[in-house]
Amino acid sequence: MSSAALQLLVLAGIAVFLILRLRSVLGSREGYEKPPVNANDTKRTSRPEFEVIEGGPDRDITDHVDDGSDSAKALAAMKMAEPEFNVGEFLQGARGAYEMVLMAFENGDMEDVRFFLAEDVAAAFDEVIEQRRQQGLTIDANFVGLRDVGIVSARFDRDTNEGEISVRFTGELTSVVKNAEGEVIEGSPNEIKRQKDVWTFSRPMGTDDPNWILVATGE
Repeated sequence: MSSAALQLLVLAGIAVFLILRLRSVLGSREGYEKPPVNANDTKRTSRPEFEVIEGGPDRDITDHVDDGSDSAKALAAMKMAEPEFNVGEFLQGARGAYEMVLMAFENGDMEDVRFFLAEDVAAAFDEVIEQRRQQGLTIDANFVGLRDVGIVSARFDRDTNEGEISVRFTGELTSVVKNAEGEVIEGSPNEIKRQKDVWTFSRPMGTDDPNWILVATGE
């Protein structure tokens, strides 16, 4: 055998050895293979997709009246007329107004709270106070607290933008009634009396005046 042929056989053997060595290290690809996965793509697809639902009930309204009720619709209309209006804040203000007006009435002096009252409501309070004065009666009352506050109903007049909300109050107070001689004829300073009232407040929405006016009282 010539030297040239011998060299070709040696080179061929080396090539076969290298091919077999590479296959054992790298392996082989057969059939369809998926392309390499990008790490950023994995992060994007590993989280479930959630549908974003906008809107839903206004908890500031549905916490106080039934969802879908006439009162809820009226309160929603008030918010449309005045976006800053908040039902929870209104009730906080109503609590304070109830205590102030009730105690002014019990003590027989309405002057400091008269701007909270509609004229006919103020006149009704004044009439009762005057009757007590004529009978020589005085009342010594102390406000203990509110046991319950809640919205009874709400109405909104779209023509006038007038909002009207009726609120239920259950107040607790002590009350002592004395005659002209200073004798106790009713009540006790140690006895807590529970008083239930439904007061209706009214206000034109979207105006600069934030004050609600007491337009009706009842039980």
